[in-house]
Amino acid sequence: MLCRIVVGLKQGVRDVLGERVARKIKSELGMDVQDIRIVNVFTLEGLSQEQVDMALERAALHDPVLHEVALKPLARDFDWIVEVGFRPGVTDNEGRTARETLGVALGLDKEALEGVKVYTSKQYLICADMNETDIQHVSKDLLANELIQRYEYKSTGTWKSDPGFEAKAARVTGQASDEVVIIPLSTMSDQEMTDFSRANTLALSLREMHDIRSYYADSAVRTERESMGMSVDPTDAEIEVLAQTWSEHCKHKIFSAKISYENTETGKTIELSSLYKTFIQGSTKQIRERNAAIREGGDYCLSVFKDNAGVIGFSDTMNVCVKMETHNSPSALDPYGGALTGIVGVNRDPMGTGIGANLLCNTDVFCFADPFYEGELPPRLLHPRRVFEGVREGVEHGGNKSGIPTVNGSIVFDERYLGKPLVYCGTIGTMPVTVAGKPSHEKCALPGDIIVMSGGRIGADGIHGATFSSEELHEGSPATAVQIGDPITQRKMYDFLMRARDRGLYNAITDNGAGGLSSSVGEMAEDSGGFDMDLAKAPLKYDGLKPWEILISEAQERMTMAVPPEKLDDFMALSVEMDVESTALGHYTDSGKYLVRYGDKIVTCLDMEFLHNGVPQMELTAIWERPEFVKDEVPVPEDQSGLLKDMLGRLNICSKEYVVRQYDHEVQGKSAIKPMVGVKADGPSDAGVIRPEFGTDKGLVVSHGICPQFSDYDTYWMMANAIDEGIRNAVAVGGDVNYMAGCDNFCWCDPVQSESTPDGRYKLAQLVRANQALAHYCLGFGVPCVSGKDSMKNDYKGGGQKISIPPTVLFSVIGVIPDVNKCLTSDFKKGDDLVYVLGLTRPELGGSEVVQQLGFSNPDVPQVDLISAKTRYEAVFAATQNDLITACHDCSDGGLGVALAEMCIGGRLGAEVDLSKVPTCGDMNVTSLLYSESASRFVVSVDSANKDAFEKQFAGQTFACIGKVTDDPQLIVEYADNTVLREEVDALAGAFKATLDW
Repeated sequence: MLCRIVVGLKQGVRDVLGERVARKIKSELGMDVQDIRIVNVFTLEGLSQEQVDMALERAALHDPVLHEVALKPLARDFDWIVEVGFRPGVTDNEGRTARETLGVALGLDKEALEGVKVYTSKQYLICADMNETDIQHVSKDLLANELIQRYEYKSTGTWKSDPGFEAKAARVTGQASDEVVIIPLSTMSDQEMTDFSRANTLALSLREMHDIRSYYADSAVRTERESMGMSVDPTDAEIEVLAQTWSEHCKHKIFSAKISYENTETGKTIELSSLYKTFIQGSTKQIRERNAAIREGGDYCLSVFKDNAGVIGFSDTMNVCVKMETHNSPSALDPYGGALTGIVGVNRDPMGTGIGANLLCNTDVFCFADPFYEGELPPRLLHPRRVFEGVREGVEHGGNKSGIPTVNGSIVFDERYLGKPLVYCGTIGTMPVTVAGKPSHEKCALPGDIIVMSGGRIGADGIHGATFSSEELHEGSPATAVQIGDPITQRKMYDFLMRARDRGLYNAITDNGAGGLSSSVGEMAEDSGGFDMDLAKAPLKYDGLKPWEILISEAQERMTMAVPPEKLDDFMALSVEMDVESTALGHYTDSGKYLVRYGDKIVTCLDMEFLHNGVPQMELTAIWERPEFVKDEVPVPEDQSGLLKDMLGRLNICSKEYVVRQYDHEVQGKSAIKPMVGVKADGPSDAGVIRPEFGTDKGLVVSHGICPQFSDYDTYWMMANAIDEGIRNAVAVGGDVNYMAGCDNFCWCDPVQSESTPDGRYKLAQLVRANQALAHYCLGFGVPCVSGKDSMKNDYKGGGQKISIPPTVLFSVIGVIPDVNKCLTSDFKKGDDLVYVLGLTRPELGGSEVVQQLGFSNPDVPQVDLISAKTRYEAVFAATQNDLITACHDCSDGGLGVALAEMCIGGRLGAEVDLSKVPTCGDMNVTSLLYSESASRFVVSVDSANKDAFEKQFAGQTFACIGKVTDDPQLIVEYADNTVLREEVDALAGAFKATLDW
């Protein structure tokens, strides 16, 4: 039986969600709407009429106080009705929850509930003067994402004459199939192999296809396969597994490539065997060896580059792990779903690190095009405002519903992120130093251990996610790559696994991220030496999946464990107790084989060695030629007050409070420094600080640096500034530069020379230079990278154009703070405090916000003086520990002028400063002094009683007292005995908050 239960608000009950949709239509589409009401529709399958009536009577799907419910349409008093529901195969979280609720309300056992299906949709009852073109615009550009949703619309008149509109559901049909297709690779031509890879989203190069064909042509391989009754050509599952494992997303082939790097400025050519091993892994190794030899307390890094997250020691009883991921490609197609899976997906990285970590907090950084973009959109791309809102909501729902606080983040805007937004999501976790008598950061799957998958079921969503992310975005990018996360299911799984961990019920754990079971089991089997798994036992969301789809699906909320046979019953009993689905799929072996079956049929039999180490090393050429920029005279507008307010309103500077307020940073009750600070809690903080352990004031600082605006000039200085900014932000709140760890996330446009990328050698040279800077500055600051990620195909091609992102690196930092009670915030605290600038200001305006605001050209990108910067950071930490600083803020986007304004806004206090006293190098006018973005600088306030002690702390360094804080809420700036700027702090706050106050 198929029926629809329709749930709407009673007459007189305010429809807040409908009002929000109406506001979005007006603000985002510029269309007037009088009223919108929302009706929820539940399409039920597998229940008798008696059970449906019982569900209504027991209010299983509605609140009887607020809702009216019926088995007939409730729509009335509208001009247009739009119904939006998921396409077949797309995860429907609300439908899953409704199904479970019905099971409880009707007393259905597990077997009876298996036959029940619930599909949800929403009806939008719109009162507005719109024609059919208008309603189509609203439907496809705001209410529905056609990639994953269907929509239908009717006017009042056609609605009444078409009752069939109410009877449609997004049903999934199809039978389970054990079909294994043989791919005739041995007989394919080069062109056929290339076309096959492209058509099936394999992202395999022709050379890789040749190496795969050679493997199957090996006589030993052929003999073994024939003895097992297998074809000498690969199965579809084997090709898919190889493509996933060898994808750029998983294997990081460009970072592992041999590169011949020519620098035309020096005339030298350097041969590099691997960017990753040389610069990232190499620098961390040197820092760890140095710390072990000379640092009090020795090396605090415990696990680096070999697990899902990097682990450092925090205290005698606790370790901390960190991981940042990107979900760029899925977020371009479905901002909400892509970002939701980004945050819940990175939550699983700490859960799968070592023997499993507790989730402490989240951090996120987004890169978007201008949300006020008015140009024509290329095919398949969504409007930046819609991407912005979808990503914001996805990360909000993923984090808030999981009960994990978001303590730090940023939003960066550049027109080139129109082609592909960047969605960085990070999670920090904590681990007891020992669990069940063993070090928590160590794990190992042993031969004989049972392969157990726990959490959500497998579906078609997320198929080809890894390989899709290894290609440029284009008009034919597959819908199946998009996943829909479910934070509720994940939270239940997380709670279960933490209890299983503490009871020592498994030997190893990892997440089902890129590649699903294929990667999770395949990677864990590297410990044991092989595995044997039966896909017919895998729990599915619905029928119709082929074996290869089951194997590589990245459907969310799943973890894989290695459970000792003697502990399997206890593991499964706990799983049942905590309402988490767990399934034994096979066992780990020492056979050296990647062996997958579907019942009695063999699906894959691959050599583990070939799978994991057989990918051919790329050989690439990089050529660096410095780009040329005109150097214009720096303008000095007469209205400096107006310029400052314009600067405060720029997208990369303005208040992000609109977004911050929608993320929960208080859940768990551990945050010490919040995302917003000051007397009205609307000033920006430089970093987040959290107490991981109750009963102690020891804190963890979470910060980041990101400076893509400098990539156009030189990615070496882009990377240097990102590292410096990340460390500087941590120091600004009280962090110790000598107890920090970094996490590097590279997002690059395609750097491989080809017909579609004619400047690939230059882009690769940019990548080399960024890596050189990373090694230099991490070594110099003594901050090791403990984890990282790269995303190398951030380009869009369609509609006759190619859009590439600016080379972008997010450098995240975690660090240990001895006492959170000594932490600093950026807001001025009281009148008569002295205002100091720490560090040298140079005429470095290349890539600065003021250059873009005033429309002039300057080639002088900020450079980082490593030695003076580290000395300053150590002195700031010492001054913080000695209570010599009352407020501290770093100078970054917008320079000194913006930093002063933000400190005034936070404290709602004024300041009087004299630019003539600012320490400088080179000729500088008022605009340069106020808005240069020279690195490594702070603005601090100091109680006048501590003046001598403070200045003694910084003796021999570059700093100066430039003025004082005032109780009169005005920012007054003097230069050469003239008042060049006088503005009320409330006016500055208004300009700061207005841009995104929508």
